[in-house]
Amino acid sequence: MNAPGNIESGGGTKRFQAKRDAILAAAADAINEQSAKGMTFADVARRVGLNTTSVTYYFKRKEDLAAAAFEQTLERLDAMLDAALREATPEARVARYLNINMERLARIRRGDERDFAILSDLRAMEDPTKGQLLAGWRNIFRKTRSLWGTGASRAETDLNGARAHVLLENTFWLTAWLPRYEVDEYPRVEARLMDVFRSGIAAPGQDWTPEMLDLVHEEPEPGREAFLLAATRLINELGYRGASVQRIASELNVTKGSFYHHLDAKDDLVIACYKRSFDIIADAQRLAESHQGSHWQRLESTIATLLDYQFSERGPLLRTTALSGLPPHVRSTMIDRSNRIARRFAGMLSDGIAEGTIRAIDPLVASQALMAIQNAAFDMRKWASTMPREKAVAFYASTLTFGLFDDRVLKG
Repeated sequence: MNAPGNIESGGGTKRFQAKRDAILAAAADAINEQSAKGMTFADVARRVGLNTTSVTYYFKRKEDLAAAAFEQTLERLDAMLDAALREATPEARVARYLNINMERLARIRRGDERDFAILSDLRAMEDPTKGQLLAGWRNIFRKTRSLWGTGASRAETDLNGARAHVLLENTFWLTAWLPRYEVDEYPRVEARLMDVFRSGIAAPGQDWTPEMLDLVHEEPEPGREAFLLAATRLINELGYRGASVQRIASELNVTKGSFYHHLDAKDDLVIACYKRSFDIIADAQRLAESHQGSHWQRLESTIATLLDYQFSERGPLLRTTALSGLPPHVRSTMIDRSNRIARRFAGMLSDGIAEGTIRAIDPLVASQALMAIQNAAFDMRKWASTMPREKAVAFYASTLTFGLFDDRVLKG
C-alpha cells in the first residue's frame, strides 16, 4: 500500500477510483445489512480484502464513508430519473423508471452489479452532512414529481407529490419481495406492477366512498402504548440505531430505567413496535372483512383507515427501515409477518376480482404495492397536514386505487 500522500495525489487515477468504488460498494452492502451506524471500518475492510488503516486512506471517518455511499445512491437515482425524463409522456416516463429499476435488480441478482446503499438512515446523520444529504433527497423527490410535468394548480402539484412518493417507495420496496421470484420472471412482474400503476386496482365504475373503520388499539400494560408510539416515531425518523434508548426515554421525559421496566433490550423494543404496527394493520383488515358491502368497499375502507391512522396523531406505524439494524433471525421473523399481511391483502383483492369490483390484476404484486404505500405514508405527514385529512387520504390512495395517471380525485 502506498503512503497516504501518494494515495491522495493519485486521486484521479483509475486504480485509486477502482479501489474507492470497491470500498463504497462494500459500505453499501454493510449499510443495507446493519444500517449506517452499525457499519464499521473493519467490516468494510474485510469485504474488500484490505486492512482497516488502508480504508482510512480513502475515508478519514466512518461518517465520511457513509455520507459518500449515500451521495452515490442519490447520484444514481438522479441519473435514472434523467433517463426516464427523456420519454415523451408521464406514463412512458414512469414505465421507463420502473424498467430501469427492474433491470438493475436483475443484474444484482445475477451478480453482475452491486446494490447501492438504501437511504433509510439519512436522518440519523449529523449536520452539516445531514442537511446536504436531505437537500439531495429533496431534489430526487422534486425530479420524480416532474415525471408528471408541472402542476397547473396547487391540487395537481399535491397529487403529483403523492404519485412521486408512491413510485419511489414501490421501487425501494421491490428488494423486500422480488427475491421470491425467479430472475427470468422479472419482466412479467414488471408488466403486472406497471399495470397497477397505469390503471389502478378498482374496476371501472367503482367510486372512492370509504367508510372509516373504528380502529382502536390498546396495549394491556398501562403506559406501554405511549412508550411504543414514541419509540416508533423516533425509529421512523432516525432508524433503529439512531433512536437510542436515552433518546426515547427523553422523548417521554422518563428515565432509562423506565425503558427496561417495559422491555428487556432494545431489540425487544423494535420487535414490540413491529408487533403493534402489524397488529393494527391486521385489525383493520379483520374489521373490513366483517363489514357489509362489496370486496372493493371493504378494501378501500381498509386503505383509507390505515392512511388516516398514519397521518393522525395516533400514528405512525413502524417503517421497514428499522429492519436493517436488526439481527438476521429477528429481521426474518418480521418480514414473514409482513408477508402474511400482504397475503391477506392479496386474498381481499382475489375476492374482489372474482366479484368483478376489482380489476383482473396480479393480486400478489398489487398486495405488495399496497404494503409499500401503507408503510411509507408516515413520510407524507407534513404534506398531508397542508390540506383536509379526507382530501389527503383520497389523493394518496388514488395513486393505487385508480392509478398514477387518473385525475378524477381532482374533480371530487
